[in-house]
Amino acid sequence: MKKLIRNSGIALLLLVGVNMNAQKNNRSIDNYREPDKGGINVFEAPKDTISTFENVKVRIGGSSTLQFQAVDHENSGAIELIKIGSNFNLATANLDLDVFLYDGIRMHLRTYLSSRHHPEPYVKGGYFQIDKLEFIKPGFMEDIMKYATIKVGHMENNYGDAHFRRSDNAQAMYNPFVGNLIMDAFTTEVGAEVYYQRDGFLGMVGFTNGKLNQSVDKPDTGGASFLAKLGYDKQLDDDLRLRLTGSIYNTGKVANSYLYSADRAGSRYYLVLEPTTATTAGNFRSGRYDPRLSNQITAIMINPFIKYQGLEFFGTFETSKGKGSAELEKRVAKQYAGELIYRFGNTENFYVGGRYNKVDSEDISGSDVDISRFQLAAGWFMTRNILLKAEYVNQKYDGFNPGSIFNEGKFNGLMAEAVISF
Repeated sequence: MKKLIRNSGIALLLLVGVNMNAQKNNRSIDNYREPDKGGINVFEAPKDTISTFENVKVRIGGSSTLQFQAVDHENSGAIELIKIGSNFNLATANLDLDVFLYDGIRMHLRTYLSSRHHPEPYVKGGYFQIDKLEFIKPGFMEDIMKYATIKVGHMENNYGDAHFRRSDNAQAMYNPFVGNLIMDAFTTEVGAEVYYQRDGFLGMVGFTNGKLNQSVDKPDTGGASFLAKLGYDKQLDDDLRLRLTGSIYNTGKVANSYLYSADRAGSRYYLVLEPTTATTAGNFRSGRYDPRLSNQITAIMINPFIKYQGLEFFGTFETSKGKGSAELEKRVAKQYAGELIYRFGNTENFYVGGRYNKVDSEDISGSDVDISRFQLAAGWFMTRNILLKAEYVNQKYDGFNPGSIFNEGKFNGLMAEAVISF
């Protein structure tokens, strides 16, 4: 373990050295979400037809985070909980490669150098993004490609807007809180997405093979997923921005759907409501809820976003319906979340905010369960690349069977997180 931590630290030092040398040049790339403070409240990558391409350009970046956790937990006592105290979690790190390959074409690849589930490096995913078809011939379909974008890869699929604000292992710059949503919709599947953005209107359709773990082994070879998003995003004046989107993710039948359990980087709340036999890596989803709609699922998410000067609201309204392979009847899980953030300072480098998150679900055990979470947070952008944030979290579980570890369960306490991203 010490060797893995040391190797991750060396890799990050090398990345910082590359980053310091690169500051002498312009590191931005066309149609790209910046990994630092400039990427806050950016959703889909911006669409621009102005090109800066001259030659192949490789942008090396990365992220690193470290949390201090002081959280207590308890339940009814039916199952004894592991004893947890106040201390630091294992530092996490990402390595990003973004390559400007040609006019209107770029590649993205993210590797988790260390994460809660995998202390060793592994590839999260990547994609190939096309904003122009100049490689076919100059001016080819330019009237359409002025507004269209094509993404292909084994990539983070664009279901909903909440995944743009979540922490992605070490990339926690965009998340004003420490934890993600209770039902954390996130998956990486092989597929393609086509976007059309014009005058504030956004449309997207996509198809994937519905698989998190790629293989040709039977019976886990068939299946497909359909994605779509429709929305409007407009800066109405200097003070007011409005965005509203609706998304759908549909899988007719697959061997295993991982929409709410695909994030192998792990939850930020380490070992909460876990048994005495738990290990940090083995129970990496602690604090989250997966309705286990593993065979068929139709999920719909609506996200409003309003920003007036320094005050912003982001909401999530989600309903998911489906079943596991052995079930005859479909079950429903619903999620609601609202967060209010106030950013202040000359460059909005400080913020305070709160979030309320609730899940109502027909659990696979047959119970109707409720999970609620309240978070208070504050943050300080020391620079564009360095963020310090603190959070108070209180989460409660209701409706779970007497024999469940979540029966009368709750956890609460303080989290602090330092984030570097470049």
